[in-house]
Amino acid sequence: MMLARGLSKTKPENALRIEVVGEQWWWRVHYRPAEGAAAVISANELHMPVGTPVEIALTTNDVIHSFWAPSLGGKLDMIPGRENRLVLQADRPGTYRGQCAEYCGGQHARMAFVVVAHEPGEFERWLAQESATAPERGDAVHARGRDIFQNYGCGACHTIRGTDAAGVIGPDLTHLGSRLTLGAGTLPNNAQNLAKWIAASQEIKPGTLMPSFAMLPPEELDALAAYLGSLK
Repeated sequence: MMLARGLSKTKPENALRIEVVGEQWWWRVHYRPAEGAAAVISANELHMPVGTPVEIALTTNDVIHSFWAPSLGGKLDMIPGRENRLVLQADRPGTYRGQCAEYCGGQHARMAFVVVAHEPGEFERWLAQESATAPERGDAVHARGRDIFQNYGCGACHTIRGTDAAGVIGPDLTHLGSRLTLGAGTLPNNAQNLAKWIAASQEIKPGTLMPSFAMLPPEELDALAAYLGSLK
């Protein structure tokens, strides 16, 4: 089993710090490695090395949320204007589900996340890949999808590092294609579901800030989904 090492207000020496911000209804995630390395930005997933204490700093931008990964430890509230800290250690590699445990609005039940515990070397490779800018491919479908993303103003809400897209309202999409789920655990991440989420996000998760783009012609929708799915 995986074990938590308890709660602490003191950051362990040289610990990786993961900052998690509760949003309605998803999780903004910043990884801050030790020794002042640049932050790595992601969403809805927490990756951590096995056998090493990790400091989880919990805040919220809107209402009260509660961070709960049952296989790792207890619940800890995320309260506006405060930072609560949780120090966790995973003893074995694996993928585990987490959930907001405090009612936070209409889509509270669809505010999930996953925790992925890696062997240390695998985690370092994952972190290095996540710190890189978005991959560039030379094929026509990729280029078409990138143009559609830009032309429809998606960069006003989302960042794709290495491009002009620098929005901060929604999740960072730089490595969206490598994530396990869409919509904070709402759908498995695959090409079909990605196209469905783009076209009908308000039907799938009503009230989320992501508008539905049902007006997209099928060929544009497929190209956009292919482009975003290639960002790994």
